[in-house]
Amino acid sequence: MLIGREEQKAIFKEALSSSKSELIVVYGRRRVGKTYLVKQVLGKKIDFEMTGIQGGSLKDQLENFADKLSEFGFGGVPLEKPKNWKKAFSLLKQYLLSKKSKRKKVIFFDELPWIATHKSKFLGMFGHFWNDWAVHHKVVVIVCGSAASWMIKHVLNNKGGLHNRATQYIPLQPFTLAETAQFLKAKKIKANKYQVVQLYMALGGIPYYLEMLRASQSIPQNIERLCFDSLGFLRDEFDRLYQSLFDKAENHIAIVKVLASKWKGLSRNKIARATGFSNGGSLTRVLNELEKSAFIKTYYLFDKKKKGALYRLTDNFSLFYLKLITKRNLRDQKGVFLKLFTLPEYRVWSGYAFENICLTHHRQIARALGIEYILHEFSSFHFSGNEHYAGIQIDLLVDRADGVINLCEMKFSNAEYKLSPVYKKTLRERADIFSSLTQTRKSVLTTLVTTYGLTNQHTHIDVVQNVVTLDDLFKPN
Repeated sequence: MLIGREEQKAIFKEALSSSKSELIVVYGRRRVGKTYLVKQVLGKKIDFEMTGIQGGSLKDQLENFADKLSEFGFGGVPLEKPKNWKKAFSLLKQYLLSKKSKRKKVIFFDELPWIATHKSKFLGMFGHFWNDWAVHHKVVVIVCGSAASWMIKHVLNNKGGLHNRATQYIPLQPFTLAETAQFLKAKKIKANKYQVVQLYMALGGIPYYLEMLRASQSIPQNIERLCFDSLGFLRDEFDRLYQSLFDKAENHIAIVKVLASKWKGLSRNKIARATGFSNGGSLTRVLNELEKSAFIKTYYLFDKKKKGALYRLTDNFSLFYLKLITKRNLRDQKGVFLKLFTLPEYRVWSGYAFENICLTHHRQIARALGIEYILHEFSSFHFSGNEHYAGIQIDLLVDRADGVINLCEMKFSNAEYKLSPVYKKTLRERADIFSSLTQTRKSVLTTLVTTYGLTNQHTHIDVVQNVVTLDDLFKPN
């Protein structure tokens, strides 16, 4: 059963029915469900499929091609390995022309970065195949890869034969909260919204990880088994994940670890200083690769555009791994995750992880505020303080075209949130300081994003004007 992915399914179905050839580029971080999506939507309509061999040589990839062509087109009869990719694509053309079906032929190259080995000339021959033959024969060609930055650079932004040839591209993202809940329901796993959020904070909306959950276990038990047991699959997933995606992955890991240590994000200059990397093109490349693969995200400061941008670690599993899985000397004991509930670092982590959920579910927040169809921008605001004003930090604000700015405060709580007199004063002062510093003419409203809402909300309307709850965050995109 394919959960969600409605927009992506529509792209594939439109490609099958269009009057021209289609080249669809699919990319996204490893384990996010790219291959599953293609196979579930297109299934038996795929006329040829090949998955690259990680670390394989040119010889390995060509032998793999011959084996797959034999499987799809020659009843399993062994074929001689083609000498090069020019010959391989010639054989592929012959096979496709031999098929008598009137529907569009579908060709699927999975893990393209592994196929296009150094000096293999694959991309050049693939570009020639597309321009010389495929574009004239009403086919659908799908190329897929987990190395998102590679796919963008070498396919979408190709400067050779593939330049501007992609007709559609799909940057596949993790499941939303709504899709995660739908997935759990399909697996007959009982979990309320609060428990789904706990799971999402730890594993993110990664279908491959969610597939490992057992209906016979509670959410904490599942997390315990996968992340803390000696044989838990996710216990050592962090290094596997980065090593499989990036060349010189130690650079990417170093940046992720630095960002995990700074809850509110870091500027490019501070990342360079903290890691010891030169603040040049190499750092740009690594940051770009991490962002394109959905591990980090750039957040811009209010009214400053690119100047002062902050990078923030947004991959929930990476954060959970670095802050809790590896930081405790409780590994191999029983009930580790439940023991963590009572520790200060768990509360700190859960607060940050919930903020990440809010940041990635900004569409749902906009809908809850009733501004889905009003032009708006999300940003953050940081002020370290001076002799006149105390320092304030606003991790999410919504600047609206209707003359309003929402200052969002995000709180993870296992019950209705209670506003203390001290905190009410803090929220009032924060709104006043923001208005004074920015000299904005817009109305400044405070919005609380929390799990179960606000106790006696109507009595706090002078301080908190809007409340967004889990019910809102679980709405579909």
